[in-house]
This record gives sequence, structure tokens and C-alpha cells, in this order.
Amino acid sequence: MRLLVVGRLSGQLAAAVKMAMAHGAKVNHVERADQATEQLRRGQGADLLMVDYQLDIAALIAANEAERITVPVVAFGVDADAREAAAAIKAGAKEFIPLPPDAEMIAAVLAAVADDEKPMISADPSMKAVLQLADQVARSEASILITGESGVGKEVMARYMHDHSRRSEKPFISVNCAAIPDNLLESELFGHEKGAFTGAVARRIGKFEEADGGTLLLDEISEMDARLQAKLLRAIQERVIDRVGGSKPVPVNIRIIATSNRDLAKAVAEGTFREDLLYRLNVVNLRLPALRERPGDISVLADHFIKKYAAANGVPVRPISPRALQAITTHRWPGNVRELENAMHRAVLLATGPEIDVDAIRLPDGQPLTSNAGMTGAALTVQEPAYGGGVAARAAQAADAVTRSFVGQTVAAMEKTLILDTLTHCLGNRTHAANILGISIRTLRNKLNEYAEEGTVIPAPQSGVSASGYAA
Repeated sequence: MRLLVVGRLSGQLAAAVKMAMAHGAKVNHVERADQATEQLRRGQGADLLMVDYQLDIAALIAANEAERITVPVVAFGVDADAREAAAAIKAGAKEFIPLPPDAEMIAAVLAAVADDEKPMISADPSMKAVLQLADQVARSEASILITGESGVGKEVMARYMHDHSRRSEKPFISVNCAAIPDNLLESELFGHEKGAFTGAVARRIGKFEEADGGTLLLDEISEMDARLQAKLLRAIQERVIDRVGGSKPVPVNIRIIATSNRDLAKAVAEGTFREDLLYRLNVVNLRLPALRERPGDISVLADHFIKKYAAANGVPVRPISPRALQAITTHRWPGNVRELENAMHRAVLLATGPEIDVDAIRLPDGQPLTSNAGMTGAALTVQEPAYGGGVAARAAQAADAVTRSFVGQTVAAMEKTLILDTLTHCLGNRTHAANILGISIRTLRNKLNEYAEEGTVIPAPQSGVSASGYAA
């Protein structure tokens, strides 16, 4: 973990830095907030900023955001009272660390804010086979393409590959190609020179240069614009990049890992993805099976998440009951590991007895896991009564009511309802919703922007009780 300390190094702060280093942090230091932004702009990245509470934390965060740099901030200070600590939190700091430092608190803050602990947990033979292949190629320089449904743990696998590579001591830099607009992604990846475009007030180092010597993860590569695909192909082939507005190529030494939850071969056939780029990225393909294809992982993952969120919320660790274990093992988990993680987080909060029973395990919409919508692997046998008021009749009536509710609506209105309902079901997760709808994240984003301009309230990303340890 890379820690950037911002403020004057007093004796007590130096002690805190030593404690952070003892827990594996690599520490850099500047005295002023503008120096911190400049250092980040130059590509000397950080996973966490530890900032003197007397500095203007809000201005520092705003300056970073203007450069599209998002790094969490914790504040520190000597003899700060509760009002000053609260002001630092209100300004945007995630935590406040009082000085003189406490070793356990430093360790807890580093773990909680950076959330580096994302182990690759597996017990199922199908997943163990993938891990065996990953171990075989981890120390090579080959480009890796990790594929699988949304929520299966593709970013976790990418971090696992980096940690087991010969580049593990160098940076691991991740870029979500679906989350950054096309007109900004080129600068994000390759950087820009001062004056290259309006607002380019200084040279900005891109993610390729920031990852120099290490690993660059291109998350959801299928959403990259065709023009940028050509630049990416050159960067992979020649190991040089061109900053926007630059006059000479810049050499880079990186390993590329890409992920996609879409069929890239189909995208090539449709003309939206370059075939030559696919060949360059797909030297080794790691396909992560969906959670329903690896039932042996469900119980061990559930146990891990229960312990993780019990500790995070300060509640006792409760074992999962046999009835609840059977329920989660037979559920299909369309959201895969991410959905299971969120369900276990909710269960930790909702459980009241000595065990986590099935009643505490809820679907994203709040329905119990035992509802018909979540049951798989067993047929439902229903004894129909002689008259026409049985289950089948009621189902037919419900289906007819739904169909009639669409009569008189335009196709655009029906599409809007479907998109917003799906997004709400996915707790605001754009990638998951796009996957369910069968459209690209770019199409979904354009539709949501259109609805927002009409005044429609759009569900915020990751609304509700959820956590994002597993990337799409």
C-alpha cells in the first residue's frame, strides 16, 4: 500500500509513519496540499493520503477531483478536539487519527480505508483448476484476459496475478474503461501535456506511466472506444505511449491484464472490438466460473464474509445455521460473489439469535431468500384444487394484469421502466444492470443521462447495504 503523508513531520507523526511502514505501507511525504496534488499528477501515485487536519482538506480533495484523481484521505493531528476532528471528517476525510499514534488504530485505519484484504478464496474443483492455471502463468510477462459474469471476482483475480508475479513490488494500477467517458479516457490512460486542451494547466502522467514496472488492469475493456483501441494496440506492441499533446513517444514497462463480462469474439464479429487487439490481450484466458457453477465455494465464501463484516460492524461472529446454509447453496446468485457478499453483510446486521438463520438472509429487494424467485435446484409440486382459483390460475391472472399494464404505453416508456426497475434491483450497480439488460454500459449511461435531463431521479450506485470487494 502506498501512503502519502501531507504536513510537517513532527516527532509524533514520524512515529505514526514508522507504524504504517511496519504494516507494509510504502510512505512518501510532502509538506503542502498543492505539493500532494502535483505529486499525484506526476504519476507518483498513492492509495491513501494522511493529511494534517490544519490544512485545507476540502480544497485538496477538490484539486484532486479536478484532475480526476480519487484517493481516500484520513486526517491526523495533535491535541485536536472533537469539533476539529468532526470538521476534518466534514471536509471529506474518511477517518481522524489523533497523535500521539496508537499502533492498533493505525493498522485498523489502513485496513479499513484501503481495504487491501481481498483474498482469493476457493474450495470448489472448478475454481481450483482456474487458480492452478493462474499460478502457472503469474510469473510470466504474458498479457492475461480474465472473463466471466459480473461479480465473479475478476479484479480480485487480477490482483492475485499481480501479487504472485515478478512485478509484485511495483504498482498495481486499475482503470475502469466503462466508468470514464470516452473524451477523458485517453488522457486518463496516456496522460497529457500542459496546454493540450482546455483545462490542461499542467502535465499529467497517465495510468500507463503510473504503472511503469508493474501491472495495469484494464477493467471492462470491451467498452473502450475503437480509436483508443488502436492506441492501446500500439502501446502493447511497441511498449511506448504518446501523451495527448505530446511530441515524442514515452517508453513504458508494464504488464497488461484486461477483464470483460462480454463475449469479445462476438464483439469482434459485430465490429465493435478489434480482432488484432483481442489476440494481443488474450495470450492466456482465465474464465472465472459463475458462483452457481462452483457450489463448493459458497459456504467458504459465506464464512469469510460473515467474519469480515462482523469485525467491521463490531458484532459477534455467528455461525450460519444448516437451514440457511442449504438455502444459500441452492440459490442461483445471479449477482455472483458480489451478491453473496452483500447478502452476508445484510445477514450479519439482521441476525438476532445465536446463529444466522435463513430469515436473516435477504435478496437485494429485501425479500427473503426462500421466496420462489430465489429457489433453484428443486421442483415445486403444487396440488391444484378442482376449481379455477389455484396457483396456476392466479399466476395467469397476474401475468395478464402485467401485460395489460403495458397497454397504451410507448416503447420508450416501457424501456425506461425496464431500465430503472433493473437498476433498482441491482442496487444502482450500472455494470450489473447493463449485463442483465443485455446492453453495453455506455448505452445504459446514455439512457440514464437522458432520463436525468428529463428530471427523473436515478438510483445512485451501490445504494442500500452493500459492499464492493469483488469487481465486475
